[in-house]
Amino acid sequence: MEQHFKDLIVWKKAMDLVADVYRVTDSFPKREVYSLTDQIRRAAVSVPSNIAEGQAHFSKAEFLHFLRHSCGSLAELETQLLLAERLEYTDHAKAEVLLRQVVEVGKLLNGLINSLEK
Repeated sequence: MEQHFKDLIVWKKAMDLVADVYRVTDSFPKREVYSLTDQIRRAAVSVPSNIAEGQAHFSKAEFLHFLRHSCGSLAELETQLLLAERLEYTDHAKAEVLLRQVVEVGKLLNGLINSLEK
């Protein structure tokens, strides 16, 4: 595990996702700032944060543990984005862009987990 977390493609893609989530949630209703907006942002931030924290532990078992937490946060984020779309806080096109990014990060996470489990 000599690689730094900032070198991981999955971390970079997750960081892009966070930035895009913040941009989209900026237009959510102000009444949601301490509820759904905050939850979505926290879930998004948790994905690259757990990747970084896990990689910094220098133990494969701990890294896998944190990567699985990232997967959980990603599922939480996906659910919340679908809810935001359903509540019409964002339009379908913006939600689809974010949801495609969620899928991409999920595939990268699963690939990294699978490679570490071998």
